[in-house]
Amino acid sequence: MKLSEVLVKPILTEKANAQQEKLRRYAFKVNRKANKLEIKKAVEEFYGVSVIDVNTAVVPSKAKSRFTKAGYIQGRKPAYKKALITIAEGESIDLYGAI
Repeated sequence: MKLSEVLVKPILTEKANAQQEKLRRYAFKVNRKANKLEIKKAVEEFYGVSVIDVNTAVVPSKAKSRFTKAGYIQGRKPAYKKALITIAEGESIDLYGAI
């Protein structure tokens, strides 16, 4: 798998931001087929930091429904794989630089 296909996007939530400040842990949505070694290599190459630890979890799909003018709509949000990356002390990743 190409390294450009491994990382899909960073997860920017309040919980993820709190972990960035306290634990130096960053959350990313990653390709479902990527393993921990590929994720570590991709983060080190793209962001220029040294990765200490990689934890992964597959987030299950959720059923969503809403009531609209056209009627009741049901569907599912897809499952995805999440990676929590801990980086070395004194280093950081600027996720908001391109916004």
